[in-house]
Amino acid sequence: MDARKIVVVVEDVDIARTALQWTLHNLLRYGDIIILLHVFSITRSRSKKKLRLLRLKGFQLALSFQDNCNNFFNTKTEIVVTQGDQDGGKIAAMVTEIGASTLVAGLHDHSFLYRLAMTHNKNAINLNCKVLAIKQPTQLMVTRTRTISFQDSSTNMDFSQIEIDAVSFSEVTPPKIPYQVCPDRHSIIWRSGRSRRSMVKKKLNSE
Repeated sequence: MDARKIVVVVEDVDIARTALQWTLHNLLRYGDIIILLHVFSITRSRSKKKLRLLRLKGFQLALSFQDNCNNFFNTKTEIVVTQGDQDGGKIAAMVTEIGASTLVAGLHDHSFLYRLAMTHNKNAINLNCKVLAIKQPTQLMVTRTRTISFQDSSTNMDFSQIEIDAVSFSEVTPPKIPYQVCPDRHSIIWRSGRSRRSMVKKKLNSE
């Protein structure tokens, strides 16, 4: 079975971390590679120091995501930090360049996925992979998956929205089973009199 490349978008929001956790528990299989992709905003400043600071901040954020991956045995991860637009064009271009089979992202109010779906960017149009959007939990204690089609959209993405919620399990205390020390009173063997060893010892002493 060929190893798959799964790109998880790294953002400084809780739902992005939830999306990574969902990927690790539900999508990842042996041999797959998790690619943590962070795209920081394009700055008008020509200061190289500011650019390095943004890149370093993005890398540190990706490292915090990688810590979650390290809790899973034999998980292969890579980190990609780059500069680009916040409309999803750069993300789509990187996903195509990486050759990923799946793109996973947390869905929030300012998510790039909304803009990416409505864009005429050639990278978004030619995005040849599954796109899974993980949404914040709803009141329903279930996991729901639905495929969404966007009107007036030129993007042919295989886009699915997944609504999740943590399922809580009540702690079940195992029933106490009474332990019988001696279930059958007739199985007790009583030994009366002195042991053979003590009798031999007494005989030797008397001689």
